[in-house]
Amino acid sequence: MGAARRYWLMKSEPSAFSIEDLQKAPGQRTCWDGVRNYQARNYMREMKIGDQILFYHSNADPPAVVGVAEVVREAYPDPTAFDRKDKHFDPKSSPAKPTWDMVDIKLVRKFAAPLPLDLLRRQPGLKRMELLRRGSRLSVQPVRSEEWSRILSLAGT
Repeated sequence: MGAARRYWLMKSEPSAFSIEDLQKAPGQRTCWDGVRNYQARNYMREMKIGDQILFYHSNADPPAVVGVAEVVREAYPDPTAFDRKDKHFDPKSSPAKPTWDMVDIKLVRKFAAPLPLDLLRRQPGLKRMELLRRGSRLSVQPVRSEEWSRILSLAGT
């Protein structure tokens, strides 16, 4: 028997990469590169093919959960860390000993309407959600199955 499906939330600033960008990507698929936080990286290392992701627009007006994606390739070294010309370059990381990983994701669906952060904060079933914790800034974070269900219910899916 395989491991149970897990749920995650991944943040992206829409000016850098939006859910619309994911919709337009070849095969509606992309790599999730440039993560430079150890805990977020470790969460990506835990991801398995088929795990589901809430796509979140951060630094937006308003910040909101905007859709669902799925992990289609498990963690592998992030080559942007080795590229001196890339803004995510890390001189301490090398192909022989990579520090940073990425995963590939694919769009499952864009929500008909975004679910703003203020709406999520008002939901009793989401009070413990990592996204809503004071000071939580992780760009990749776990989501409990009951939180996942509540958010999909709010999205009408």
